[in-house]
Amino acid sequence: MNIVELRQYTLHPGARETLIELFEREFVIGQQAAGITVGGRFRDLDDPDRFVWLRVFPDMTHRRRSLEAFYTGPVWREHRDAANATMVDSDDVLLLRGPGFTSEPGTREVAATVCHPADAAAFDAYAARHLGPGHALHRTEHAENDYPRLPVRTGEDVRVWFGSAEPPPWPTRRLRLEPVTT
Repeated sequence: MNIVELRQYTLHPGARETLIELFEREFVIGQQAAGITVGGRFRDLDDPDRFVWLRVFPDMTHRRRSLEAFYTGPVWREHRDAANATMVDSDDVLLLRGPGFTSEPGTREVAATVCHPADAAAFDAYAARHLGPGHALHRTEHAENDYPRLPVRTGEDVRVWFGSAEPPPWPTRRLRLEPVTT
């Protein structure tokens, strides 16, 4: 299982397409050059001012090194002001352990569920009945954030999966996402 960041950005009204264009043109390749796997990128279909994306690292050590390389490197330095100008908040980040996720080409909508189970064993029983390998199940990574320049949400135990499933009996937030295609 990899280390995965599920990043949900709140943007200034009307700025989402500006960020997506910049992200696809500069930040995907720039992060890949720093050793980061950029996963799915999505428009939130229920909020025109939200951009959701995933990035994947083999482990926490690689995460720290890759983030340091990217955020001190030339691509971020050149384009950070333009990117930051689109954002109201970029700190809604879950640090997870899982396979990562990228939607299949041609997919028009993806459901993502963020679940706060009350009991790990009960969740495992739910997952065994309702979630398969295609759901790309992720669990909270409880390791300390070793790159504090980029905050992550702490103090929560969540499960995140992609695709439709029987609703679980715990609090959830369901995201309807449109994959960004280039």
